[in-house]
Amino acid sequence: MRAALRAKIIDVCDRKIVQKGENVGLSFYAFFANRNDDPPLLMEAATWWIETHRLDHFEKAVKIRDMVQRGV
Repeated sequence: MRAALRAKIIDVCDRKIVQKGENVGLSFYAFFANRNDDPPLLMEAATWWIETHRLDHFEKAVKIRDMVQRGV
């Protein structure tokens, strides 16, 4: 996963956790605008989320942030 996507995921997770608490869940769509303005980046996130890690549609932001920080 490219560094820019990692940084974006960590930033979004941090903001969601601050706004809604440690139990907030999100999907990989949370990292993108409603408009699909960067399809390759969206596919990179989807591949990491769905194919590589077989995550559920919604996961805890804390879990995702920790995985990305560890480089999993």
